[in-house]
Amino acid sequence: MKMQAMVLDRHGGPEVLERREIELADPGPREVRVKVAAVAMNHMDLWIRRGLPHIKHEYPHRLGCDIVGTVDALGPGARGVSAGDRVMVQPGLSCGVCAACVAGRDNLCKQYRIHGENAQGGYAEYINVPDANLLALPDGLGFVDAAAMPLCTLTAWQAIIRKGKVGPQHTVLIHAAGSGVSSIAIQIAKLLGARVISTVGSPEKVQRAREIGADEVIVYTQQDFVAECKRLTAKRGVDVVLDHVGGEVFEKSVLATAWGGRVVTVGATAGYAPNIDLRHVFFRQIEILGSTMGSKGDLAEAMPLIADRRIKPVVGMVLPLWDARTGHEALENRRVFGKVVFEVNT
Repeated sequence: MKMQAMVLDRHGGPEVLERREIELADPGPREVRVKVAAVAMNHMDLWIRRGLPHIKHEYPHRLGCDIVGTVDALGPGARGVSAGDRVMVQPGLSCGVCAACVAGRDNLCKQYRIHGENAQGGYAEYINVPDANLLALPDGLGFVDAAAMPLCTLTAWQAIIRKGKVGPQHTVLIHAAGSGVSSIAIQIAKLLGARVISTVGSPEKVQRAREIGADEVIVYTQQDFVAECKRLTAKRGVDVVLDHVGGEVFEKSVLATAWGGRVVTVGATAGYAPNIDLRHVFFRQIEILGSTMGSKGDLAEAMPLIADRRIKPVVGMVLPLWDARTGHEALENRRVFGKVVFEVNT
């Protein structure tokens, strides 16, 4: 079938995104065709659009991993859903049969891929996905809000709960409160009873950070977040850091961490080669933990909290998919607090 999509044939700025009519194959065995209602942006969209040397694409490539919509058609043998069902797409793809997959750790599968990154994404009217990648949307959760949840919830859930092991006795530093991952991580940490310190880039974002649960907010462009963390913890430092910034922020995060604390890194938007004084790591026994996405089970486990609004989406901008260039420019220039969501109206 033919459909409209926002695609790229080359890498570069937002101008490489083009609306085009393309062909979509019928859903294959155990696949489901989803009519896309909304798709949200992540920083991954920016990186892929600019180009990464280790990722090969089949052009035209479609970005977008946070996808929600309705079931349009079922391929042979597809199970668990019916035409017309409202669904959320699990963003991670895996082989389903390796030791990691059958143990419920599919994000450790060596064949792991992500919609919009190294597999086709949801910047389109329709997408074919495995039946195992669908979750029913709770009643009352709209498509725009739902699209803001999948990747950032998976990432925050694993980082805060599985890797950070956050509890009520902990003080947690979460960088960049306005990002999708951090906005969800703050809420999860508060549900676990932790005290949350967060950073923002401008005074205008302080109140928004407090509204989603941050107990203390540091404007990192005006304050030294290491000194502030020490001040706020009686010189002890924070127990857990969630960092997706990298670079100098990661270096300073190690300094802000208490003896025996944990730094969980989930990304490196500002640089992937920090300079770390290892004496701070081994002498103060700080754990540095890498975390990518989460398992399909993690998102399923989080869904009841999303359904009853104990975890709420933070949406900063809603645009038609065909204005994707505007969304890319806004996220690139840090003009938005929360997620950029594209609606797909045909």
